[in-house]
Amino acid sequence: MDGPIVVGTDGSSSAAIAVNSAIEMAAAFSQPLHIVSAYHAARGGSDGVPSEYAELMRTSTEADTILVEAERRAQAKGVQTKTHPVDGDAADAILDTAEAVNAALIVIGNKGMSSKKRFLLGNVPSKVVHHAPCSTYVVHTT
Repeated sequence: MDGPIVVGTDGSSSAAIAVNSAIEMAAAFSQPLHIVSAYHAARGGSDGVPSEYAELMRTSTEADTILVEAERRAQAKGVQTKTHPVDGDAADAILDTAEAVNAALIVIGNKGMSSKKRFLLGNVPSKVVHHAPCSTYVVHTT
């Protein structure tokens, strides 16, 4: 494999599994790793947002914290990294980053592929797999 690897994270334990897989691949193939974390800038606060959707209202500061931790883990394995905090939809953030860096591979976890929330919120892994500009590797994280 020749080219950058892109992985998305929301800081969850299942995303950490996907990030760890991406780190291992980047190290094995001596390729740079681009780590993406999407957030939604406050556009009126999260008052009144049901608790099951509050997790989707991450701020840029929270995304930066998530990215710093993932970057630290990658650099500990000797992997060259670049982080991408992106305001917007998680799938679009991953896809846009992959296209921008001419990625060879996107690594994504499978969480949400069979959940009921996917019908209301959409499904990040499915959207990424169906619209990826490169190969994808879906990590079994659930």
